[in-house]
Amino acid sequence: MKRSEINQLIQQSKDFFRKMNFYLPPWAFWKPQDWKGKYNTCSEIVDNMLGWDLTDFGSGDFHRRGLILFTIRNGNIKKDKKPYAEKVMIVEGMQETPMHFHWSKMEDIINRGGGNLVIELFASDENEQLSDKPFTVKTDGVMRNLNAGDKIILTPGESICLQQGLYHRFYGESGKGKVLVGEVSAVNDDNTDNRFNQPVGRFPEIEEDETPLHLLVSDYPNYL
Repeated sequence: MKRSEINQLIQQSKDFFRKMNFYLPPWAFWKPQDWKGKYNTCSEIVDNMLGWDLTDFGSGDFHRRGLILFTIRNGNIKKDKKPYAEKVMIVEGMQETPMHFHWSKMEDIINRGGGNLVIELFASDENEQLSDKPFTVKTDGVMRNLNAGDKIILTPGESICLQQGLYHRFYGESGKGKVLVGEVSAVNDDNTDNRFNQPVGRFPEIEEDETPLHLLVSDYPNYL
């Protein structure tokens, strides 16, 4: 992806967060030069990968298969005691996050407002493939019995709890607009805890055609 495209997507995201009355921490708006010399005081942000994150999952088409998110808080099992994480995401209509599960992380996915979020679900089998067996999930604490490939549509205010090993892919319902999506979970590790059903690229290769508006989590090693 070109840095100019990433910058534009981040600016659009800031506008959408404001529209939805969702507020980010002050350092979300720091310019690259503002980070210089701050590692000692901001090591939790850097080491735990807090901040702006964007991917097209290697598709080359962000609006078809991609996701922009901001990690607000996150623990690090190697460095601190915090056992939880929180993210906020923006999902466009028919913009897919591909089928995957987590070995370690249990998470709640929450529709915070905007359009509707569609989640397709499968249990996983002993070989970590899609299972054809039925399974159960909870939406806002209510148990639901599902069959392989069933879809759940979360309207604003609704949430689903995704246990370890439960395959899921999600996208915004067509024609309903962007969705503000929250995630509350155990510690998040995008480097080792994502099991995609089909191999994808998690972090984009960036063509530096202009200066970053704000740093992505994948930029921290180069700037700090």
